Amino acid sequence: MPHDITVGVDGSPAGLAAAHWAAEEARRRGTGLGVVHAWNSHPRPAPYVPMDRTEHDWAAEILHEAVRSIEAAHPDLRVTERLARDSTVAALVAAAADSEMLVLGSRGLGAFSGFVTGAVSQRVVARSPRPVVLVRAGRAAAQEHLPAADGVAPEEIPRTPYREVVLGLDTARPCDEVIAFAFEAARRRGTGLRAVHAFRTPLRPASDASLVTAPPAATHPVPDTRAPGQARADAERSVTAVLRAWREKYPDVPVTESVTEERAAAALVRTARDAGLLVVGRRGSGHGAGGHTGPVAHAALHHAGCPVAVVPHEWSPREGAK
Repeated sequence: MPHDITVGVDGSPAGLAAAHWAAEEARRRGTGLGVVHAWNSHPRPAPYVPMDRTEHDWAAEILHEAVRSIEAAHPDLRVTERLARDSTVAALVAAAADSEMLVLGSRGLGAFSGFVTGAVSQRVVARSPRPVVLVRAGRAAAQEHLPAADGVAPEEIPRTPYREVVLGLDTARPCDEVIAFAFEAARRRGTGLRAVHAFRTPLRPASDASLVTAPPAATHPVPDTRAPGQARADAERSVTAVLRAWREKYPDVPVTESVTEERAAAALVRTARDAGLLVVGRRGSGHGAGGHTGPVAHAALHHAGCPVAVVPHEWSPREGAK
């Protein structure tokens, strides 16, 4: 039996948007949904706790309200709830370990037009052993679909085509876990997959290997002596080579290969403007202090408007291409 999807709720609009996105994803996968809220007792209750409630009672109410909202919108979905007395990060990382994925909310726009991604979310993303999806506040299920034609009733919106899934592809170190997650997401939605690969010329800094076509051996920038246009041709061939086996495994998923000469983070954020989901990878152990989101995932989490899935490299997909 597939593991459930887990969503963390905190009583915020972002948390509720994440809960409904997670419920839709659970429906697509045929799993249940686990709803988690973490709380801790303090010598003095937090100011947001009503005077006539204990911290436990207030935490339980936040959890129950989220569950009621989900059950009202998805009456056939199996929903379980868990009130965890622990630090928020520890509770969410533990819940993620036994889940297909963890879904969290991300608040709206902050300074410099970037999305506000809290310290808790960033720490959970860096430590989670499973994929983590961040959903923006106010994100509605209809936004995953292409615009409906005039005269379409609200109940017909789920039957309109899904927006495409965008994959950030590093051809220097292609990761099966990340690619498999993106292809599966596109397959379940019956939509296309756009694989985005960015390269830089004429200098390829070895310290930023995630943004180049091939990792140089030196520790200093290496001049690119290829003929004009050769770097792009090489990048396009490498993308085609990496995706060949995946195209064969998922023949029903239309794939668009997008190769661009710019920074990977900028390319992904720009391409994901009209996407239903952006999928990026995260290097690192995913446990304790060893997790690291990296500059590309960090930029995606803060600036991409669609839901962002961050997939740890060590995660073993149940349905890989091997």
